[in-house]
Amino acid sequence: MATEVSSRRMVPARRSQDRLTRAILEVAGRVPPTEEQASATPERRAQAIARAAASRAALAAGALALPPGPLGWFTVLPELSAIWQIQRRMVADIAGAYGVTADLTRSQMLYCLFRHATAQALRDLGVQVGARLLIQEAPLRVLEQVARRIGVGLSRGVAARGLARWLPAVGTLGIGAYAYYDTRQVARTATILFGAAAAARAEAEAAVQAD
Repeated sequence: MATEVSSRRMVPARRSQDRLTRAILEVAGRVPPTEEQASATPERRAQAIARAAASRAALAAGALALPPGPLGWFTVLPELSAIWQIQRRMVADIAGAYGVTADLTRSQMLYCLFRHATAQALRDLGVQVGARLLIQEAPLRVLEQVARRIGVGLSRGVAARGLARWLPAVGTLGIGAYAYYDTRQVARTATILFGAAAAARAEAEAAVQAD
């Protein structure tokens, strides 16, 4: 009897986990186009892009967190998806500011979006080459495994977002503030990754010219 009850409890949890995994794959499965051009001061431009995106993410998260109590549970995944869409666009724009849009892959998108929250889940995507971390473009089956691990790592945060709906005023402010912070962390990861890629490209072009 206890085993049967436990199994019934696990089914909704697995379904929730599957929905979260699908949402992660959807957001990272397509690299959006960007109109952002390579900047003479890419780090400064990346900061401006990050501030604007973080403000949009905070507003979106706060608005979707408004429904109180049980109704609020149904807005958790839409809230996360909305934030990730904003962050995905931001990552593409930062890549554009560094002039490495053509090199942006699904694996890099996953890394930028979730490295600060679930670094261990992304271990299959990175290869250390000297002092530089290279993010390899992985096949779909590997991306699915990574997305599943990311979902497991994020599950506690999803539960906390749901509980925050029971405190509408405090919860909304807190969720908005965290979305702002989270987006700035994504931007930091993207800035480091694309800054290193741009520097490596510049070194390679300089070496070719020297030859």
